[in-house]
Amino acid sequence: MSLKKTDLKIYNLIKKEEKRQGETLNLIASENYPSKTVREALSSIFISKYAEGRPYKRYYGGMVNINKLETLVEERAKKAFGLNSRKWAVNVQPYSGSPANYAILRGLLEPGDKILSLPLSHGGHLTHGAPASLSGQDFKIINYFLTPNGWLDYKKIENLAKKGKPKLIISGFTAYPRKINFKKFSQISKKVGAYLLADISHIAGLVVGKVHPSPFPWADVVMLTTHKTLKGPRGALIICKKELEEKIFKKVFPGIQGGPHEHTICAIGVALKEAISPEFKKYARQIVKNSKTLAAELEKYNFNLISEGTDNHLVLVDLRNKRITGKTTQELLEKTGIVTNRNTIPYDSKKPFDPSGIRLGTPAVTARGMKEKEMKKIAAWINEVINNPKSASKIKKEVQKLCQKFPIP
Repeated sequence: MSLKKTDLKIYNLIKKEEKRQGETLNLIASENYPSKTVREALSSIFISKYAEGRPYKRYYGGMVNINKLETLVEERAKKAFGLNSRKWAVNVQPYSGSPANYAILRGLLEPGDKILSLPLSHGGHLTHGAPASLSGQDFKIINYFLTPNGWLDYKKIENLAKKGKPKLIISGFTAYPRKINFKKFSQISKKVGAYLLADISHIAGLVVGKVHPSPFPWADVVMLTTHKTLKGPRGALIICKKELEEKIFKKVFPGIQGGPHEHTICAIGVALKEAISPEFKKYARQIVKNSKTLAAELEKYNFNLISEGTDNHLVLVDLRNKRITGKTTQELLEKTGIVTNRNTIPYDSKKPFDPSGIRLGTPAVTARGMKEKEMKKIAAWINEVINNPKSASKIKKEVQKLCQKFPIP
């Protein structure tokens, strides 16, 4: 029987969400559209299998295909990032980025050890030591900060590291629009004897597409989510130096997880194969082209951008000169069919629930086939509705027309 016949309420919610997404422009930097083949793999028969343990070291029977699947996905991850199997180990089992980060921290550190990281308010992540997170409660956090105009200051980071002597340094962020110099982070880490964790959740697809520097020559361990620029399902990977494998992987299972989600791992494998293709590299390049175009156009309309532009997939907008808050802007733009998220900016005087900025990203609209021409239209619509909120209904119709030309893949 079909879902429509057996559960009309859920079926209708799915259809409503399909309609909402199809008729709106998704500018949330952490969201994307996986391919039809990735979604097909996600709904495969692997959803029914319990598989506690590592490949070929399981606690259940019926593992012949499960073991082959995980091993294949691990090898695809190494191929995508150009890694040597003798030097790097891959774990494809983490449910998501947050538990993956926590497993890494608990694997490499003891409770109370020091971590040096960028705070959430400056573009870090909740799991990088925010007080509300277990990462902030279990470890002593030292923060480095962006400069007033929104750049990493590697000299200050080094000074903080030498003074605080952390056991682990985190690089990789959720709202930093510039390239990260992993080599400098590595040099700082080595000077103080700290591990270097590169959280490339946002930029994994850009790294594979070779439009952002790779952390792998420099980091001790890399964590990435698979559903952002990598265009996969919602999951995560941990890739670490071989000598750290035992410490970290046993914190995933049995440390904080039970059986892995094999249907998700299956879909991650499909996404990784797609990411190795020439088409994906072209897609990654277009993400950055679109982001740069969106940034340049917004600057023409006198929007202040953190770091005055972007090198990657996102643009962080300081709205203070527009005399409007992030929450109000997010709500106003959604009325036009442009979906964004409010975001704090460095040294924000406002609270996170209603901050001074918004974060814009181009992965999802690029997945729909949009290019520079469409980014210019989007920037113009953002400017128009902020200057004249009454134009929202008119712009919404224009947005829907654009969406019809670029359906979700």
